[in-house]
Amino acid sequence: MGNLEMRAVVAEDVPAIVGMLADDPLGALRESPDDLAPYLAAYERLSADPNQRLVVAVRDGRVMGTLQLTIVPGLSRRGATRSIIEGVRVHADEWGSGLGTRLIEWAIEESRRAQCQLVQLTSDNTRTDAHRFYERLGFQASHMGFKLQL
Repeated sequence: MGNLEMRAVVAEDVPAIVGMLADDPLGALRESPDDLAPYLAAYERLSADPNQRLVVAVRDGRVMGTLQLTIVPGLSRRGATRSIIEGVRVHADEWGSGLGTRLIEWAIEESRRAQCQLVQLTSDNTRTDAHRFYERLGFQASHMGFKLQL
């Protein structure tokens, strides 16, 4: 993996992250890389929330991957804290390099540091390659997810 650095996102990373979010068939339909204002506003909200970890993987000064980790305290499961992994993206130049594995391993370790008892994520039904990837890392497709567009 060479000289890869995992670090917190800074505002200057937002355009590269949005580019990765938009660089797939689903993201191309819902992301707007031409208008960064809503993304920068979201970055400010995320940065101010102590339960959010927004990270990038950087190589040679270039953002190559990203994910968001949310820590969620709860009452269920005997008061368990869980984490939710969201927005996992790897730059097309890095597909198959192991970077996605590094990102998820980082999220799992960070979840342990935050004393989470459970790590969860959702993946669109059409992303069958992603499903195999997550299963290979030990995740189980144990629930059916639902969303309501507002």
